[in-house]
Amino acid sequence: MPATTDLCDFFEPKLSDGSLRVLAANFQCFGKLTTFSGQVKTLKVFEDNTLVRAAVESAGNGQVLVVDGGGSLRCALLGGNLGKLAEKNGWAGVVLNAPIRDADEIDACAIGVRALGTCPVKSKKTGAGSVDVPLAFGGVTMKPGDWCYADRDGVLFCDVELK
Repeated sequence: MPATTDLCDFFEPKLSDGSLRVLAANFQCFGKLTTFSGQVKTLKVFEDNTLVRAAVESAGNGQVLVVDGGGSLRCALLGGNLGKLAEKNGWAGVVLNAPIRDADEIDACAIGVRALGTCPVKSKKTGAGSVDVPLAFGGVTMKPGDWCYADRDGVLFCDVELK
């Protein structure tokens, strides 16, 4: 994957027209993979990771799971067990508008994770939320089928695959 800086430089017209979007810089890096990319699968939840578990239990096929947790910092939506499932089932990465927990365990997984930090508290398990819906957080919008590109310089979302 080309560096996000190179993608921004080469596809500058897409930045201008909004089809290439840069996630706010307040997301921290976790997982072994500092660089990852893939097509986007979305979830919208709030302090409940039941749908996150269901997603990472399914075949990821190199996709990036993007989860809008409403920005709540009161509990984690991804922990070590779910990180291991995401790795085992072929997810390229996870972008969370929420914290993770078990940071050392997630750092041992061959996936890339961006999250709002860490929180030791586990989430509720009611199953509430939405799958495959448009999301808006971190100053950008993203929808199922978009493409995500992430490295240490940032996270990009684009309407089309960048080649």
